[in-house]
Amino acid sequence: MKRSLGQILTIGGGLFGLAVVVLLPFWFVATGSIKAPQEIIARVPTLLPQSVTLRHFDKLLGASDYPRYLGNSLLVGLGSTVITVVLSVLAAYGFYRLRFPGRDLLFRAVLVAYAFPGILILIPLYGMMSQAGLIDTPAALVIVNVTFASPFAIWMMRSFFASIPAELEEAALIDGASRLAILLRIMVPLAAPGIASVAIFAFIASWTEYLFASVLILSDANRTLPVGFAGIIGQYQIDWGLLLAGATLATVPVVILFGIVGRWFIAGLTAGAVK
Repeated sequence: MKRSLGQILTIGGGLFGLAVVVLLPFWFVATGSIKAPQEIIARVPTLLPQSVTLRHFDKLLGASDYPRYLGNSLLVGLGSTVITVVLSVLAAYGFYRLRFPGRDLLFRAVLVAYAFPGILILIPLYGMMSQAGLIDTPAALVIVNVTFASPFAIWMMRSFFASIPAELEEAALIDGASRLAILLRIMVPLAAPGIASVAIFAFIASWTEYLFASVLILSDANRTLPVGFAGIIGQYQIDWGLLLAGATLATVPVVILFGIVGRWFIAGLTAGAVK
């Protein structure tokens, strides 16, 4: 369908405006991290830095516990992502291809669990973690992140598996392949976009999680980035340069992950939505 020049300009202008709205805050954060303090708090903001300095990054990495918090977040984020991907792939394939009593009911129950706000189960979950001796450990956060990310991940992977022709599995079964071999050798390679989508979703959810990290982690040594960074910006005053530098570095792992599997992420979301 051909579009008129007016339609093209309207769509292009809308996309440009949306890009500005989305990207402009990130631009101010990134450029603000290298501005002098006087320029950051100036009455009239500057689009381009008039003075460039790395003092905020030096202070952040050399005079604070930010590197430790960053390492803790990477540990929790990567652990949560790997476990979520493995569990969601296995569970989704089971819900899609295996026949067992109560399958549909159990699948709906998993989706209903995703709808509950985390604050509702904060107290009982804290009691369970305390009895298990997991308070103030990264394992507690990994378990919580996997618990909340898995329902949506299972739904996404189940929809993606449903888009793969069943004839491929039937041919493999005739050749004598087991269900596990079919999953690992046929389904997983074909479902790579969906797996990439799940991985990005799980990592970002873990990377930005604050509620449970602020309650289940007690010691400063085990704090993740959102909780730890909130404590180093000052109780009565805010060092804006330090805050902007920390925010800039916090986006780097997410940008790198999305840059690696970004095209698979878009393909995975599209396939899951169509089905």
